[in-house]
Amino acid sequence: MTFIEWAVQLSVIFIGLSILIIFLRLAIGPSIEDRIVALDLLSANAIAFIAVYAIQKNTTTFLDVGIIVALLAFLGTVAFGFYLGKRRGR
Repeated sequence: MTFIEWAVQLSVIFIGLSILIIFLRLAIGPSIEDRIVALDLLSANAIAFIAVYAIQKNTTTFLDVGIIVALLAFLGTVAFGFYLGKRRGR
């Protein structure tokens, strides 16, 4: 087992554990802001998982999917920020 294979396996374990912790925050978040931050962090972990999967399979086709997920997550965060600005501005 090479160092890269070992690092990829370790990364998958850590990303999986962090996704479980994020789902916990998503479920018990006391406010809507906590839940939205958890969703944003979940999308960041999804991008990391896609990148690790692309390394594991030795292909670059999945990286396009990661870029699309990143763009959608950014747009969602901006939309939520706009919504909060409108809500607090009343």
